[in-house]
Amino acid sequence: VSPGLLVVAGSFAAFRLLNRGLERLVPPPPSARRNRWKWRNIWTSLAHSALPNTHNPSPHRFCLHPGLSEDMVGTHPPGAHSLVAVSVGYFLEDFVDMLCNQKLHQSWELLFHHSVVIVCFGTAVLLHQYVGFALVALLVEINSIFLHLRQILLMANLVHTPCYRLNSIINLGTYVVFRIATLAWMTRWLFLNRENVPLATYTVGTVGMAIMTPMNIILFYRLLRSDFFK
Repeated sequence: VSPGLLVVAGSFAAFRLLNRGLERLVPPPPSARRNRWKWRNIWTSLAHSALPNTHNPSPHRFCLHPGLSEDMVGTHPPGAHSLVAVSVGYFLEDFVDMLCNQKLHQSWELLFHHSVVIVCFGTAVLLHQYVGFALVALLVEINSIFLHLRQILLMANLVHTPCYRLNSIINLGTYVVFRIATLAWMTRWLFLNRENVPLATYTVGTVGMAIMTPMNIILFYRLLRSDFFK
């Protein structure tokens, strides 16, 4: 068994244990007690989003690694492979959590999103290639912190507060910079390097970008309409 798969399995188990114990660490407010699993799920997602940005080998530090911008296929800093493997374990855990606790018509978009991420990141983990490309994709987790905080504030019935308003502004700002702009850069990189990437891998990446880009644009519109146009 490859070390990468062991990290994925360990990450899955760790996030599963965290999910089970979160209700004791962060008790749900009265407004969230009707949907306890969702409360735990969001806090688990927040923990994953914060992990790459608080731990030493964070994606934005990796992007400054010499040679990474020239070679996104074979070059990656020490620890980068493990970081991507940890994310695969989280997305697998979140996929299972939603599949077990939420109706399919309510979660199919996120399940579809997670499937694409698991395939793309899993390819990088198994091949030990395109890890740098996956690290760039992990920059979206900077925005995910505020996206998950928004859900927590909604569940805690704190919509009409300055904290929610401030988070909404930061959320939209980081959404444009770290999610939409990042996906645009990744799409551009694939287009410019199509001759240097094997057909199978190029197909996986292109399909992934073709799915993720419109999904994120639609979510941006929903956030804008909900938080600013209502």
